[in-house]
Amino acid sequence: MDRFERLAIEAECTRLINHYANLSDEGRWTELAGLFTEDAAFARPSSPDVPIRGRQAILDGFASRPVLPGRRICANIVVTAESRDVATAFSVVAHYLGLGAAAGGLPINDTQPPLIGSFADRIVREGADWRFAERRGELLFRRP
Repeated sequence: MDRFERLAIEAECTRLINHYANLSDEGRWTELAGLFTEDAAFARPSSPDVPIRGRQAILDGFASRPVLPGRRICANIVVTAESRDVATAFSVVAHYLGLGAAAGGLPINDTQPPLIGSFADRIVREGADWRFAERRGELLFRRP
């Protein structure tokens, strides 16, 4: 793999990580589950040792949760192209939460600090697309 192939893989996988955050913030669960392989393993940052296995189970897990106002900010994204079809990645996420809003109004910013966590990913190429084969989250700090 040459330098340009490696850079293209890094860019596409970074986009996947950011797209995950945006879809999650918007509660677009079906599209979000589509970012995973059929047999993927996903562990939420709040339950890093309890992976959910399979795209359908991942979708069911997301769909069972309410959509809360908030935004995830991804940073420190480092993607390593292992081959033309496999990459690993590490990223840090800050999750800002909001509280319910009156009809038509903006949510109230949660008075608690944002949740800070990380993701370790194994990403694979399926056809022309990159998908999460494994996504393991972890919280780095607990709330007071």
